[in-house]
Amino acid sequence: MNILKSNLNINFNKYRLPATIFSAVLLIASMVSIGINGLNLGLDFTGGALIEVRYEDNADLDLIRKQLDKAGFEKFVVQYFGTSKDVTIRLRPQDENSVSQSADQKADLIGNQVLTALREGVSSKIVMRRIEFVGPAVGDELAEQGGLAMLVALLFIMLYVSVRFEWKFAIGSVAALAHDVLITTGFFATIQMEFDLTVLAAILAVIGYSLNDTIVVFDRIRENFLKLRKADSEKIVNISLNQTLSRTLMTSITTLLVLLALFFLGGALIHGFATALIAGVFIGTYSSIYVASNVALALGITKEDLMPIEVEKEGADQEAIM
Repeated sequence: MNILKSNLNINFNKYRLPATIFSAVLLIASMVSIGINGLNLGLDFTGGALIEVRYEDNADLDLIRKQLDKAGFEKFVVQYFGTSKDVTIRLRPQDENSVSQSADQKADLIGNQVLTALREGVSSKIVMRRIEFVGPAVGDELAEQGGLAMLVALLFIMLYVSVRFEWKFAIGSVAALAHDVLITTGFFATIQMEFDLTVLAAILAVIGYSLNDTIVVFDRIRENFLKLRKADSEKIVNISLNQTLSRTLMTSITTLLVLLALFFLGGALIHGFATALIAGVFIGTYSSIYVASNVALALGITKEDLMPIEVEKEGADQEAIM
């Protein structure tokens, strides 16, 4: 069967209960994983040191990573900075017991340790160009602002959908978005992949992607409510999902092709970003079909909720009398 035909007649209502159970299981598993495992927060949230060094010759990033790993450093990120001779290294402070040390003292200590590790067995001249220390307080502020950004986004999305459609659709769309964010975050807590600002940006992008898909489905549901006056709500939602399924699948497939290319060819720096988006596209496609519309149906959406309000013209009573 060609799933991209426009005259599909899949009975989505038949799988509403299994889909609800499946979503509930995923949500509970995600919350348990976040509660037990927690997120493997990156340096953006935990604080650490940013070191820039310049090599006399071209730098070998793989060798640098091996040198830092051999020296006992953990949770570090190594990348070129502009040229192949300039390298930035981000890592967590190693001496966590030195609470009495100032930020400058910690930075100097870490810088000396890194230079010693990098110069071992290397003939090329290495110069420290700068070192900056970011304390955990800054990381906590970033985490707080990131969470606040998601809450504000969900709030304004609810207001937008309420104005454009109806409050029952607004609750359905926000429920679907919260469903996507929580499950994607739970996925990262389960696999313990590093959660940094790029992953947070990917989750915010998932919100936009999933909302766009949900709005397309809601638009078709509203159109069908106005066209199919005699059909009940469940039938209209089922027809609308069938009519938009080809668009939903084609959008998801083409997006996944790009994300898979980023995942395999984009390098380590955007690995987490691509992973979060891949997981988000899968769960967002599912939620736009089942979660958003199911919540609206559970709230009792009817065609009367979407009928345009008739405004009585001035003088209509007098015209009727005449």
